[in-house]
Amino acid sequence: MLKETICEYKKYFQEGVTTELRSQQNTRRAVTLQAGQLVSNVRTASEGICARVRNRGLWGFASIAADSCDAVAARRVLRAATDNAKFMADRQSYPYTELRPGIIGRRSLIETVLDPIQDEYLRVARTIDAYIVEKYPDLVSRMVYAIADTVEKVIAVSDGHDAHVVTPRSYVYVGLIAMSSDGSPVEIFKAFGGWGTISENFADPSALFPEVDRLYEAVRAKSEGIYPEAGRATCVISGELGGMLAHEAVGHTVEADLVASGSVADGRIGQPVASELVSMVDFAHTVFGQPVPLPVYVDDEGVAAEDAVLIQDGILTGYMHNRESAAKMGMEARGNARAWEFSDEPLIRMRNTAILPGGDKFDDLIASVDDGYYLVMTGNGQADMTGEFMFGVTEGYEIKNGKLGRALRDTTISGVAFDMLKTVDMVADELTWVSSGFCGKKQPMTVGLGGPALRCRLMIGGR
Repeated sequence: MLKETICEYKKYFQEGVTTELRSQQNTRRAVTLQAGQLVSNVRTASEGICARVRNRGLWGFASIAADSCDAVAARRVLRAATDNAKFMADRQSYPYTELRPGIIGRRSLIETVLDPIQDEYLRVARTIDAYIVEKYPDLVSRMVYAIADTVEKVIAVSDGHDAHVVTPRSYVYVGLIAMSSDGSPVEIFKAFGGWGTISENFADPSALFPEVDRLYEAVRAKSEGIYPEAGRATCVISGELGGMLAHEAVGHTVEADLVASGSVADGRIGQPVASELVSMVDFAHTVFGQPVPLPVYVDDEGVAAEDAVLIQDGILTGYMHNRESAAKMGMEARGNARAWEFSDEPLIRMRNTAILPGGDKFDDLIASVDDGYYLVMTGNGQADMTGEFMFGVTEGYEIKNGKLGRALRDTTISGVAFDMLKTVDMVADELTWVSSGFCGKKQPMTVGLGGPALRCRLMIGGR
């Protein structure tokens, strides 16, 4: 665990100059079994210290790798960041916006995270792999990954909250491959886990066996599945898929730096962008009295994290900000400035972004569709700053006369997010979270995303 010594080095900050000092350690642990063979065994760590200094509206940044943060390292990065800021400021001639005063505070570490030995990852992966081999010998192949990453930071700022925070998360990924009736392979792949270490989340790996059974049923159904009819269709999308759309196709368009670059959300505050049944929030650390998947209490600019309401009853109400964009746009920063490595500057990033649940029951959504599809999981996809998206669907089912029917082979969905959200006419009452992947925006970032099941109209691909 990191020591909080950098808070003592605030004595080296220049008076009246906005300054940030951060020490950070990232660890990654992973094992991969492919058809029972150990194909990767990874245990890595990076640690260092960085500083940002603001001079006449421009930031200077510097970082160094270091096993420990001492006064020499702190003074070195502060001096380099100060020099970089001065170099930039001396060459700019345009007016700049002063940052709003930060709220001074401190958040201390609330838990200690242990680092399990690599045998723990092997134990978990091999237990699940052995279960698959024994119970489902008809599978063509299988994959089991056991992974974890932990980010620990100590943040000291001249104008805001000092903090010591840690974000541990661990997952088991299971992939099953079966042969279809036409001789082609089909695959189902899913992650399980969340906040916590591998020892905490998977102390008893057999607890995952029922989930493996469900995956097997899904891949066998998919092996006998059909291709959907191409075109616009009435669809029920799962909370997992709805959360991915909310993150990729909507969330990025309302990050203030991308708004300033001309995203589809520019100038649309106060305008309808979705059905009045749709509300969307980037949650900081708590939702409905419970922790979100990956809580953020203080961001890397020292801003105490609060929820950012993005869409309220179909109306676009706000953007996600860092301190600078909030000052320029006359809005509030709510803790969205995040950096992945010690060598990264904070960028405006999502935290736990979700569409809020509504008042409908999931069974009623299915029963309301005479001819359509239930789309469950996505394996990949893309979206751009116009809100246009295309996602692969790796698990889905037809809906006929209000009942689930045959499984679907892999397909795609596409559309424009704000247009698609305007077609939402039923919203289920349960919220599903996903947190296993990374968001890519110049640097990786851990995020949570979620939502309820939605009924909407989508363009779906055929064979």
